[in-house]
Amino acid sequence: MRGYTGTNVDGQAIHYVDKKRWLWLLSVVYPLQPIFVILLHARSGNELWFAAPFLFNYLLAPLLDWIIGEDRNNPPEEIVMQLDRDPYYRRLTYLVVPLHFLSLVISAWYAATQALSWWAFTLLAMFAGIIAGLAINTGHELGHKNSRLEKWLAKVVLAVPAYGHFTIEHNRGHHQRVATYDDPASARMGENIYKFAIREIPGAFKNGWATEKERLTRRGRSVWHPNNAILQSYALSLTVSLMLLLLLGWKAIPFLLLHNLLAYWQLSSANYIEHYGLRRVENERGQLERCEPHHSWNSNHVFSNLVLFHLERHSDHHSHPLRRYQSLRHFDNLPRLPNGYFGMYVLAYLPFLWFRVMDPRLMKLPHVAGDLDKVNIDPSARAAIFLKWGREKMSEPTCLDTSE
Repeated sequence: MRGYTGTNVDGQAIHYVDKKRWLWLLSVVYPLQPIFVILLHARSGNELWFAAPFLFNYLLAPLLDWIIGEDRNNPPEEIVMQLDRDPYYRRLTYLVVPLHFLSLVISAWYAATQALSWWAFTLLAMFAGIIAGLAINTGHELGHKNSRLEKWLAKVVLAVPAYGHFTIEHNRGHHQRVATYDDPASARMGENIYKFAIREIPGAFKNGWATEKERLTRRGRSVWHPNNAILQSYALSLTVSLMLLLLLGWKAIPFLLLHNLLAYWQLSSANYIEHYGLRRVENERGQLERCEPHHSWNSNHVFSNLVLFHLERHSDHHSHPLRRYQSLRHFDNLPRLPNGYFGMYVLAYLPFLWFRVMDPRLMKLPHVAGDLDKVNIDPSARAAIFLKWGREKMSEPTCLDTSE
């Protein structure tokens, strides 16, 4: 297995081996799950196979994260540049792009051409959409890089779930406003995931479109100019959708609607848990503090990180957005999730359990220390949160936005 050698500040040689080097291939094959399920149904004729991936991702995957546990290993800082430059890792992100399209096309073809019951059709479309949510994760990894190829591939893969505004809004919106009240992709304490999704999905599109319009206006161009990066991705989405409609008939319409809706839901699920309740505060001069590692929730659980291109080491990502997935680091004493993302999704879908588990964790964070002024709070939950968590201060939080 390939190793990397460097020298530390004391002049001593360092040798590092990424023991997960070949395991990162899981992020490449994971989007092929719908195809595996289709093969199982074609072989057996049993439509219950279409329910199997839901059980795997929302029951078995969290169990695997719990059994395998966490990996807090970090690559030495002295060899991070070597690790980032290793072409093997970026080639995996290139390779998975056509596989996302393959998963979409085969799933749509099978749903439209086979004599499936309505519920089997629905399950297949929904799960294909959940997997398309991983296409947004691939676009996330690619869209942060500076090379033209990777930026172009990000637009291409985001066409799978028709979410072409993501890179613009995420890079120039979310990363600027993260952990603030103004960020649609930062969940507030007391806000359940369903309310969050209703706010986040249209809010992200609105912000992304406004950001791209501003960029084009500064260059003296119309928002409808061919250089509009959002329209470029959506044009490919439209092309793919029309081709599927022409080839497969009317059944492509409900399939794509379910597919895209579930892809958006998958992204909202990740966004919900990544910054829940965390808040960047203003100093006495009204200046917003810079984004720090403690403004993201993290998980070092092995399985889910291996299939999500290390997305769960989210603090280091926000600190170093250009850093590639294989080089992201763990930090001690940061907000930590009790399970990987798949397990946290399940918890989030049951708000009463989510609040019971996550609110105490949020309030016990060292940088929060029970101070509601350091928490991003949902205005509609303000009174209940104050009654439960603000009694010791005997004063309401001073920095809550009450405009909503």
